[in-house]
Amino acid sequence: MKMQEVNSTSVSEFLILGFPALYDYKLSFFSIILAMYCVTICENLLIILLVSTSRRLHSPMYFFLGHLALSDIILVTSVAPKLLDVIIREGSAIPFVGCLTQFYLYGGTVSAECFLLTAMSYDRYLAICKPLSYISMMSVNLKYSLIISSWALGFLLVLISLILVCGLDFCGPNVINHFFCDYAPLLELSCSSTTVPDIEMIILCFPIIIFPFLFVILSYVHIFNTIFRIPSTSGRQKTFSTCSSHLVVVSSYYGSMITIYAFPYGGNSVNANKFISLVYIVLTPLLNPMIYSLRNKEIQASVMKHLLVCTKKRVM
Repeated sequence: MKMQEVNSTSVSEFLILGFPALYDYKLSFFSIILAMYCVTICENLLIILLVSTSRRLHSPMYFFLGHLALSDIILVTSVAPKLLDVIIREGSAIPFVGCLTQFYLYGGTVSAECFLLTAMSYDRYLAICKPLSYISMMSVNLKYSLIISSWALGFLLVLISLILVCGLDFCGPNVINHFFCDYAPLLELSCSSTTVPDIEMIILCFPIIIFPFLFVILSYVHIFNTIFRIPSTSGRQKTFSTCSSHLVVVSSYYGSMITIYAFPYGGNSVNANKFISLVYIVLTPLLNPMIYSLRNKEIQASVMKHLLVCTKKRVM
């Protein structure tokens, strides 16, 4: 598809460039992304189903995991379908309103996921460091408060960015050198001053990324300190296994986030940012259910129970 620049005073649509270097292999690329998207949706829906229906999985840890699965579904769905269209067409147009909607869904979900991972780290801290008072401290009210505040804060904070973007002038060019409508590529296309949005982006990094990340680190300092004080090796391994999956997910998620947003968008970093973004938007939601299920006997037992029930129903 030929890319065009709009030389009017107002841009009505954007043209998403995607991955031009891979368009010689677009059918293979399309098939891989489509397969990953379908598997991601099925995996995370399965996690939500298990957490909702299995008595084994009614603890706060699995309650948070169910919401993490929901956030992964929204995150990948906000980007992957349009990405597939961009790949098959070798670039695709998106209306101005559609672009802002994608940005808001993506940004709000990413922010909410940061807060959800932080809430999960606090849950693991209480379970390991304060086991005797865990049930009373991680009450139903606290559990729901953490979930509601995670979702609300995520979308409210990104709403500030959305309002600032809506106040910018876009008069051309309209080509987004990315595979979705992210904040930095949108600011690059504005023909008005982006000083305020640039400052706002830096400021919001603290409550959305930096502060939650520091809280997670502090939680795990206390967790590891508690684990190392356990006298038996088997006891240390058993305790560590209850938080190892979360630690892996946090490391990959924050690692890719910090790599992208710690460096300015543009120049030679554009292609690197694209591929890193692809990892945590498409690959991470695919791997999260696998990571949490790989060594989790309760989830595995719940899956087997549902499979047996389904098998019995078919036989009958």
